[in-house]
Amino acid sequence: MDTSTMFMLVLLVAVLLIVLLTVRFKIHAFVALIIACIFVGIGTGMPLPQIATSIENGMGGTLGFIATIMGLGTILGKMLEVSGGAERMAQTLLTTLGENRAAWVMTIVGLIAGIPVFFEVGFVLLFPLVFIVARQAKLPLLYVGIPLAVSLMIVHCMVPPHPAAAAITATLGADVGKVIIYALLIGTPAAIIAGPIWSKYISTKCTTNIAEAKAPTPNEELPGFGITLFTILLPLFIMVAKTIGVLYLAKDAAILPVVTFIGNPITALLISVFVAYYTLGLARGLTMKNLQTLTEQCFGPIAGIMLIIGGGGAFNAILSDSGLGKEFAKILMSLNMNPIILAWLVASLMHLAIGSATVAMITSAGIVAPLLAVYPGLSPEIVVLAIGAGAIGWCHVNDSSFWFIKEFLGLSLPDMLKSFTVACLIASVVALSGILILAKIVS
Repeated sequence: MDTSTMFMLVLLVAVLLIVLLTVRFKIHAFVALIIACIFVGIGTGMPLPQIATSIENGMGGTLGFIATIMGLGTILGKMLEVSGGAERMAQTLLTTLGENRAAWVMTIVGLIAGIPVFFEVGFVLLFPLVFIVARQAKLPLLYVGIPLAVSLMIVHCMVPPHPAAAAITATLGADVGKVIIYALLIGTPAAIIAGPIWSKYISTKCTTNIAEAKAPTPNEELPGFGITLFTILLPLFIMVAKTIGVLYLAKDAAILPVVTFIGNPITALLISVFVAYYTLGLARGLTMKNLQTLTEQCFGPIAGIMLIIGGGGAFNAILSDSGLGKEFAKILMSLNMNPIILAWLVASLMHLAIGSATVAMITSAGIVAPLLAVYPGLSPEIVVLAIGAGAIGWCHVNDSSFWFIKEFLGLSLPDMLKSFTVACLIASVVALSGILILAKIVS
């Protein structure tokens, strides 16, 4: 057996091992990734001490950036949650655009409010409003609920500073500002087609059965729309401004180092956290002690996902240090497949098998990273988007998000599969189509 064949067999078994451990034996994804790292190291003949060093360096190199991003981003999301900012946005847009356009409003809200909060948190925050609006406007609950869920999923997979999107952006050396711009450009039409357009059709084919949702918060208890929108989008504005500044400022401009520093995701989020402390906290009667307590509450829930991302970083490092990544790149080149479609397909199949978009994205980044060296004209931002778009699809029975949405919408299993699962597939394919077009322009 030649080296390439042996290495590919090792990679295949490693991926199957991750799937088997997480799906069949219910072992935490972090532990499964570390076991897979050790298997790959031994299977490719790495010295045992080097395996441990590679795992350590991979985790440290990934979490050195991502842990800070996740910590600050979670604080921002917590402030949005406790202040009722997301609810304020939804109520204002519904009042302005009309309840009959509720599906479109929920798409917009999901794309914006979903930026600083995790998928599940965003849905929990906004679902009471979905329920009330659907009832008042006499609209099918599914018609309003699916657009919110799909738009939150798109942001979760494609837009930094969401953890997985930020992690693969760092892994592939992509520019955060460009990824944000491209992701919103590609994600918006995907959310529209898979959200309001698809849900208008499928909502007539499915039935929901849910209990009464809690009432929305009264308007007078919510923060203002303008200040909420400003606070949510501030880190994106700062990071995008840095990207534009780097493009147009002279390389020797005295202000360039300052622009680069402020536009770094860590600095941008730190600034935004302190703005949120004031606009959504102190200005609304919270004390510094309250803010300290809220901040402490942020970090426990992200420990698991942080370790998963660290484990993914270790897996990526093992693939690189063992030489397996280079061998895999050679085989991928021999397939003569579009590298963008390939990145999308790998992430899509990983999500289908593993059931976690986050794990699928982190693992896929390590597998397809060697393509960037083989295709020097390929934009790393495009590869990030392709992986994110692939991870949107195939949200089905082995994904906890699937059951989470199913219970909230009161759908039967068949109705959930043909509504939300298909919606995610539509969003994934539409996003891929947009990415292929965008690649012609930017690559």
